[in-house]
Amino acid sequence: MASTPLLPKPISTLFNHSPSPQTHLTHHHPLLHHLHKTPPPPTHLTKAKPPKRKNGWLDPFDDGPDPDMEYGSLYFEGKQDEDPRPPDDPTNPYGFLKFPPGYNVEVASLGLKVRGDVRRCCVVVAGGVYENLLFFPVIQLIKDRYPGVQVDVLASARGKQAYELNKNVRWADVWDVEQDFPDPGEYTDMIGILKGRYYDMILSTKLAGLGHASFLFMSSARDRVSYVYPNVNAAGAGLLLSQTFTPSGLNLSEAGYHMYEQMIDWLARPRYNVPRQPVPPLKVSISKKLREVVQEKYANSGAEKNKYVVIHGIESDSAASMRSRGDTDSLLPIQSWAEIAQFIRGFRPLFVIPHEKEREDVEEAVGDDSSIVFITTPGQLAALINDSVGVITTNTAALQLANAREKPSIALFSSEEKGRLFVPGTEEKKCVVISSKTGRLIDIDFQAVKNAMQIFEGSLANIA
Repeated sequence: MASTPLLPKPISTLFNHSPSPQTHLTHHHPLLHHLHKTPPPPTHLTKAKPPKRKNGWLDPFDDGPDPDMEYGSLYFEGKQDEDPRPPDDPTNPYGFLKFPPGYNVEVASLGLKVRGDVRRCCVVVAGGVYENLLFFPVIQLIKDRYPGVQVDVLASARGKQAYELNKNVRWADVWDVEQDFPDPGEYTDMIGILKGRYYDMILSTKLAGLGHASFLFMSSARDRVSYVYPNVNAAGAGLLLSQTFTPSGLNLSEAGYHMYEQMIDWLARPRYNVPRQPVPPLKVSISKKLREVVQEKYANSGAEKNKYVVIHGIESDSAASMRSRGDTDSLLPIQSWAEIAQFIRGFRPLFVIPHEKEREDVEEAVGDDSSIVFITTPGQLAALINDSVGVITTNTAALQLANAREKPSIALFSSEEKGRLFVPGTEEKKCVVISSKTGRLIDIDFQAVKNAMQIFEGSLANIA
């Protein structure tokens, strides 16, 4: 019987043939095996991209993301990975090389472009000590949202002093954000510094017009985020910024503790399969060197550790008073403080003066044997509060530092509205807010302050 000859297959079957995912390549190469695996149901891994707040200045024809498009991949979802620590180099006095052999610093990771990772971030904070202290939770939020990010700060000379209490900041540079006509040499030099650091995101709390928006634009950062003026002056700024926030007024500090709420809401937004980032509370870190310097200061004034009450908010024209720009009526004359100090029992009142010229007035009002300490920096003030039993203060940085160190405090405000804005959630804090009934701080009820002294009795029991 003659055998049937083998005929070639039709050409159509060769082109229409779909290979099975279990090919011989996937058995020999694990990477190809991972790529050719059958994907799970799309409802398990893929999710619709969350809506993004569009900027009408960048593309007027952008209607937002496509709701029918599905996203989800190894390089798109989840938080960024923290950069691995380079290996130690015993021949290097710094411990390790910044860019060891085998690392190509010019090539960015794929996740940096696709997922929007932030490896280097710069924040431009306007205001003094008080405003920079309230920005600490925002910096901690950035560190939590983008693991391994390096945060740098541009602040005023007075505001920069606050960052000796923050371990999350790499570099803090002095730059007067409020000046309208900066020196051309300093201006171009600062732009060169920002461009040379290759920031992925730059944030600004200054209300930006066209001039400040141009400054942020020339930093060459990928994301440029800032507050803008709530009027027509912000029209040109929107063209140069990636994201803008329009406050209700021209002074952010008037919003109190939550003055950066719009920026926080944008930074903590859920995206790329990452839930909304919780906002951390205000915390400060005190170095050992600061503790030693402050201990010597209050010991020379006659006070002992855990046996004095800090009094802060004496009326002065010094810039070191550390009061908020959103509360102009936040200082009391020394005569009022002398009357309040008479109600303190069991502890020694310790008066903090922002300038040496106030020492004579304090000694005349409370006596020569009173304890007086000259403090001008927020770091020393935080260390002084940390060794005390509590604080009696007006609306100054001492109030926020006491809450950050969980110390009992009595806060004096000119109105109830100011107290609610700057000290939210008093039931969760060891803070008693006393407000004036006339709207003027000078008319504060001293009897109410005397009754609030009971908050220090718990500290007295712990010492005993």
